[in-house]
Amino acid sequence: MGMGGRVTAVLGPTNTGKTHYAIERMLAHRTGVIGLPLRLLAREVYDRIVAQRGPSVVALVTGEERIVPERTQYWVCTVEAMPLEIGADFVAVDEIQLCADPERGHVFTDRLLRARGLHETLFLGSDTMRGAIAALVQGVSFVKRDRLSTLTYSGSKKISRMPPRSAIVGFSVENVYAIAELIRRQKGGCAVVMGALSPRTRNAQVALYQNGDVDYLVATDAIGMGLNLDIRHVAFSSTAKFDGRRMRALYPQELAQIAGRAGRHTENGTFGVTGEARPFDEEMVEAIENHRFQPVKKLQWRNAGLEFGTVERLVRSLEAPTSNEWLTRARDADDVVALKTLSEMAEVRDRIKGPQDVKLLWDVCRVPDFRSSSTMEHASLLARIFEFLKGGKVPSDWLAKAVSRIDKTDGDIDAISKRLAYIRTWTYVAQRSGWVEDESHWRDETRAVEDRLSDALHARLTQRFVDRRTSVLLRRLKQKETLVAEVNDKGEVMVEGEFVGRLEGFRFRQDASATPDEARTLRQAAVQALRPEWHLRADRFYNAPDTELDYTEQGGLMWGTTAVGKLVKGAEAMRPSVEGFVDEEAGPDVAEKVKRRLQHFIDRKVAALFEPLTAMSRDEQLTGLARGFAFRLVEGLGVLPRDAVADEVKALDQEARGALRKHGVRFGQFTVFLPLLLKPAPTRLRLVLWSLWNGLDEFPESPPPGLVTIPNIAEVPKQHYTLSGYHPAGSRAIRIDMLERLADILRTKDSRAGFEATADMLSITGMTLEQFSDLMAGLGYKGEKGERAKVKAMELPKPAEPQSTLPIPEEVSILAPVPEEPAVQDGGEATPVEMEVFYTFTWAPKPRFQRPERGNRPAQGDRQGRGERSQGESRGERPKREGSGDRPQGERREGGKPKGGKGGKPERRDGAKPQQGAKSYESRPPRPEKPIDPDNPFAVLAALKAKS
Repeated sequence: MGMGGRVTAVLGPTNTGKTHYAIERMLAHRTGVIGLPLRLLAREVYDRIVAQRGPSVVALVTGEERIVPERTQYWVCTVEAMPLEIGADFVAVDEIQLCADPERGHVFTDRLLRARGLHETLFLGSDTMRGAIAALVQGVSFVKRDRLSTLTYSGSKKISRMPPRSAIVGFSVENVYAIAELIRRQKGGCAVVMGALSPRTRNAQVALYQNGDVDYLVATDAIGMGLNLDIRHVAFSSTAKFDGRRMRALYPQELAQIAGRAGRHTENGTFGVTGEARPFDEEMVEAIENHRFQPVKKLQWRNAGLEFGTVERLVRSLEAPTSNEWLTRARDADDVVALKTLSEMAEVRDRIKGPQDVKLLWDVCRVPDFRSSSTMEHASLLARIFEFLKGGKVPSDWLAKAVSRIDKTDGDIDAISKRLAYIRTWTYVAQRSGWVEDESHWRDETRAVEDRLSDALHARLTQRFVDRRTSVLLRRLKQKETLVAEVNDKGEVMVEGEFVGRLEGFRFRQDASATPDEARTLRQAAVQALRPEWHLRADRFYNAPDTELDYTEQGGLMWGTTAVGKLVKGAEAMRPSVEGFVDEEAGPDVAEKVKRRLQHFIDRKVAALFEPLTAMSRDEQLTGLARGFAFRLVEGLGVLPRDAVADEVKALDQEARGALRKHGVRFGQFTVFLPLLLKPAPTRLRLVLWSLWNGLDEFPESPPPGLVTIPNIAEVPKQHYTLSGYHPAGSRAIRIDMLERLADILRTKDSRAGFEATADMLSITGMTLEQFSDLMAGLGYKGEKGERAKVKAMELPKPAEPQSTLPIPEEVSILAPVPEEPAVQDGGEATPVEMEVFYTFTWAPKPRFQRPERGNRPAQGDRQGRGERSQGESRGERPKREGSGDRPQGERREGGKPKGGKGGKPERRDGAKPQQGAKSYESRPPRPEKPIDPDNPFAVLAALKAKS
């Protein structure tokens, strides 16, 4: 381009209208060229100019896209693709401060030094370039433009609290996708913009954001290069990036370039950080807000005067130094690295015959590595292309196979992105003049494949990062339209035909794809539409019968199968309070109605199941000790271990006991309880009420109904068993009422001399003999195992007639002589005698205190641990109490008489009453009994009859 016309540098921060000004100036000339830093921005500017002048006069030239009409007047290009020798009236280069960029700076510096319009040249960028431009460009004039809106730092914000119309910036594909996924879950969706996207995909994603379908944008630093979007807030998820060689912190001017995207035209904007990014210090904030940075001191430069005699001379010319103090030689770019790598390959070096081959090799090396592959992998591809071009052109059949392998729209985002990177390589090759056969066909073909892949990528991005349902509801809410909600019989909530979740009782639950952390907009829409439904449901619930309500063993309150509340600790154990599960959005009226209904339910449930306790607590005839004991029973919810209230029981006289018995209280040997409250329903409620009152985190569960015994687990507190209506003994716990029945039988047995288990005992407990032995050990009895010959019941012949009496056969008569020898079978062998196991139980509890000397024993009634015995209660055939331990005492069944004479004194064996002052037979030593031969069944049978 010629070195004529005026040169102007329009400098200032972002949002000053520099790019808009350059477009106006270019359209004021007959021809013009504008170079832009990104192909995304080039496409945006191209669309704006086409809208004003039509597509027939506007060209778009980037590395992989070339639209050049025959009557082109205005060229919109990336800086690398700017035509420098067409003699345009106007030339502009945007973002000129990129002259200092380590990767691409040498290209921008070349345009600063060499690109000129015949009549006007504009350089657009940051004010930090003023000194460098003044030193390197003769006759330049400067125009300073101020920002149209205010940019303010807003500190750190969580993504969940990010305001609408925000852009979150990341510096890697992985980081962008991770943020986008989080935004989808929490905010309903976002658009994704990256420099690696094709223009078609980028435009489709930007349209999602600009049209209001989503309120959030996740992007790389590509948005900092002139993309004009409706952004109000920019948040940095990181302040460092990988520049191709290493991770480095972003420079202040780079941060300002990106932050400046917030606030367009006259609308103010804010910037800040999010995620793990550290907040900016005051100095950084002041620099960004006021756009005050250190001026650029060095520009990246590479020699433009290349020599193509040999590869070595080309490399030397590329590495030529500069003596200008404002310029510094750029590090080897990708094209130089590729050139050096290819020149070392024998198959490439052998094909270079002259300067034309060197120039061709250099053109091939400038094919960008769109795939971001390794150096050798990229060099291998370039070597293959160079081989084809040396022979003429890239073969169509080979190119067709390469393109067909890429032309697939299935797969996920990564797979399609890789195919897009591959097709961009062949798009770039097809755009080069003379490289392929039938250039027009392959340009259209590669462009069509790129468009298909771009559309597929946009669809995958939208499917993954945008919740369409939320987008629909968001738009309706913005338009302030009335939303229509439906709730079916399964509780599924549909808003505007979109499934948004379920209504569980009076709480709205978003579905799996709309987690509780998702967009508040989605919940806002659903709640707004559900408000009438909540009131209707509250009315139905308030009028529902108690049969539809229930409570769980963990204190939950259910309406059918739906949790609608929970029990909480109240003023008293039998007066729990309730807490309803009602969303705040349902309103206080609904919450109060639900709470009242739940309170009515539990109050009536307690009153019905614990009516005996309630009646006893209100009985004014109970006075003194009886009233105090009734209070203890109410505290224990109808069940008290006897050893815990032994002193209180002792203190009760017969009148007090009788008054309590009228309310169903039973003074058992092991437990004081109300039998009606041992039923499954009161037991289940008792455990819940007691757990609430004692503040347990996990409530004990009631045993299954109908079981006489349950396992005795060491980790479970004994009190839990008592509240459940069981008494632990050994490896099992036995039901309290069945234990008292067993105790009634045991009181009739001689615990000192020992007794055997009867069928009644085993029937009550439902245990085998061995299990019963373990149970008795847990109750304080010692069981001794024995073995003896089993006596079989002998069947008598059935009488022929009812009135006739047949004589007893001699062989079964008691008077029959005992055979001296065992019966012998036909085979000559003796018949084996069948043996049986039996246990003899004696009272042998573990001593709780040191037994006193005989002369210092406590008086009767003062003995520790023996409880009390009122007048009329009998010892039965119990052993003497000296040294017998702390055997619990119970009461006689009502209406029954103790065994023995009046007053509980035992009768003598001969039927005579004991003389006054004489010792009872209990104090006498046991009379020795004649031993019984266990091998003689007749003797055993006679002994059993004598005992009966």
